[in-house]
Amino acid sequence: MDLIYQFFGLIEDLTWGWALIPILVIFGLFITAMTGFVQFQFFGRMFRVLSSKNQTGDPNAISAREALLISVGGRVGGGNIAGVAVAITIGGPGAVFWMWAIALVGMATSLVESSLAQLYKRSAGDGTYKGGPAGYILYGLGHQYRWLAVIYALCLLLSFAFGFNAFQGNTFAGAANDSLGIDRIWSALLLAVITGFIVYGGIKRIAKVADVIIPIMAISYIAMALVIIVINITSLPGVLWMIVANAFGFEEAVGGGMGAAIAQGLRRGLFSNEAGLGSAPNVAATAHVRHPISQGITQSFSVFIDTIVICSCTAFVILLSPLYTPGAEIDGVVLTQQSLVSHLGEWSQYYLTFAILLFAFSSIIYNYYLGEVALGVMTKHPASLHVLRIAIVGVVFLGATAPGATAVFFFSDPLMGILALVNLIAIMMLFPVLMRILNDFRAQLKNGALRPVFDPAKFPDLDLDHTAWPDAHLAEPARDVPNAARVAG
Repeated sequence: MDLIYQFFGLIEDLTWGWALIPILVIFGLFITAMTGFVQFQFFGRMFRVLSSKNQTGDPNAISAREALLISVGGRVGGGNIAGVAVAITIGGPGAVFWMWAIALVGMATSLVESSLAQLYKRSAGDGTYKGGPAGYILYGLGHQYRWLAVIYALCLLLSFAFGFNAFQGNTFAGAANDSLGIDRIWSALLLAVITGFIVYGGIKRIAKVADVIIPIMAISYIAMALVIIVINITSLPGVLWMIVANAFGFEEAVGGGMGAAIAQGLRRGLFSNEAGLGSAPNVAATAHVRHPISQGITQSFSVFIDTIVICSCTAFVILLSPLYTPGAEIDGVVLTQQSLVSHLGEWSQYYLTFAILLFAFSSIIYNYYLGEVALGVMTKHPASLHVLRIAIVGVVFLGATAPGATAVFFFSDPLMGILALVNLIAIMMLFPVLMRILNDFRAQLKNGALRPVFDPAKFPDLDLDHTAWPDAHLAEPARDVPNAARVAG
């Protein structure tokens, strides 16, 4: 076991330790520049998805809105509550600024990876679609890279479906036990039953559940933070100055100063919004949309919601509290919880427990679906899906019952590091293809189209599933694209 721990520790050092975060930052800046700051160009279009509905009338189809909410449910988790508190405690208030910065850059990365997932998605034959990084590796790079897709799928299955689901089950049961006094075994049983019911319904049931619980989760948490901000509105300018001053070293809040703020802000921001890690594109591929870039824009909005909105809520709750002391020992959920109580009273700690329960549960169903996609890359045997579902229910139960369960899944972060590197290699190799699709989208907008439509016939050199684009007949004629594309590009 010591050798195994050392092996995965070495992988984590080589990925998250020094290489991966700078690569993700540089890659995000490269994409932002090469795409002409695409996340800002289409920022206004992101909000349209909130009112979007199923465009086909097929009850089995997943809408852009549903795919967005599944992604938000997966991205928003304990990191938005405990992770932000840790970042502020270790890195100081300036960490919040760098979380914002990496989110704005990550929005471009998320747009690219999610657009590629949409481009190379495959129809499942029942109105739903499947795809993701493994899909754009297989069909974009070619089947000679199948070994790379298998590495990706294996890391996705072990890290998200098993490791992180055990952690979320542990978070769920721990929150219920600490605040409500509910024994872990009862939380574990309840969570296992609900998880089993949802995962056996597949992506369609997951989408329906997400469409209900995610808006409740997000809106209530944002509303609570806004109340606290209004109550403390006179202190807000001072907090904003503290964030900026610490971020650029004008004021040092903790040991390490500006360096600590940057390191913690970037790390926690990337862990929270997952931009570039190759997880969210699996969900992005499920949506029925008229153009791949449309779903890329939607998933970019998911990063904005996760970090700029939800993480900021936690940050302001903490920084507006009289309890916050830079470098103090108190951190994590306890700091967020006590900060809430100082603002709103004892009842708010029960609300936070409710929020944590929803955050953890939404992450569990998201992580399960990632495991389902990963399994499909490695085997098509019908029995394998049932084995996975039973295993997920078991992992969630065990994670919830064992107080030390998270230590068993020490391999999750290192494997997620490999996952991200594989995904970034694939995106870089397919970036010229992405630019062609982006230019097609911009060309249609330039020609007056309100809702650009993708026609796979315009790209005969790409290995695309034409049946995945039933709206292709609505697209502009191919002859209209080149001139406009040159102007837009």
